[in-house]
Amino acid sequence: MRVFGLIGNPLTHSFSKKYFTQKFEAENIAGCRYELYPLDNIDQLPGLLQQEPALEGINITIPYKEQVLAYLDEQSPAVQQIKACNCIHIVDGKLVGHNTDVLGFQQSLQQQLQPHHTKALILGTGGAAKAVAFALEQLQLTYQYVSRRPGDNTIGYEDLAPELMQSHTLIINTTPLGTYPDTEKAPPIPYTLLTDRHHLYDLVYNPAATLFLRKGKEQGAQVQNGADMLVIQAEESWKIWNS
Repeated sequence: MRVFGLIGNPLTHSFSKKYFTQKFEAENIAGCRYELYPLDNIDQLPGLLQQEPALEGINITIPYKEQVLAYLDEQSPAVQQIKACNCIHIVDGKLVGHNTDVLGFQQSLQQQLQPHHTKALILGTGGAAKAVAFALEQLQLTYQYVSRRPGDNTIGYEDLAPELMQSHTLIINTTPLGTYPDTEKAPPIPYTLLTDRHHLYDLVYNPAATLFLRKGKEQGAQVQNGADMLVIQAEESWKIWNS
């Protein structure tokens, strides 16, 4: 039996187990199972690997995409640059880290990009935000980090002035705000400054229409959730595990 799984905390909102279980059934992929492994602490990873010696691949979600780096034996070029990993391939006992968020985000965004989407606001500064920034750089788009904790290269939500909102027509939420069950939370951007030239992308996919996206749509903005990104990155993980 080939075993794959997801680590993170919490995992109640997980897309991966359902997706891979249905994939294995639909494509007649025998001898495979995908499990959820909620970890209270990333230090529990070595113990999990001992308990599940058949594990061949692991997806990583919040809050361990950066913390897991300390446990990797090898890192892909993207992981080395981003300093975040969301996919591990276990090869001969070695943990090889990859980042499939980059491809998932990039390909799903490209389908919606308009010529005037040249500057982006990235809401959040975690592992997912770093993957988004890497993807935007590859698309030759400029970006500005926004966080509740402003600092180096990062502004606060209170700094989102009208001129900045007007010039940055692509806004990406990489925070977990609005994720089920806390669906009535949203990043505190000035939504009244949004227009039909704005494109709001939320990495959250449950619910499909987050408060962030609903508020954007009310102002005429294009909106997009993280569902397509998840499918693309899941399929990329599967390619890596079978390479």
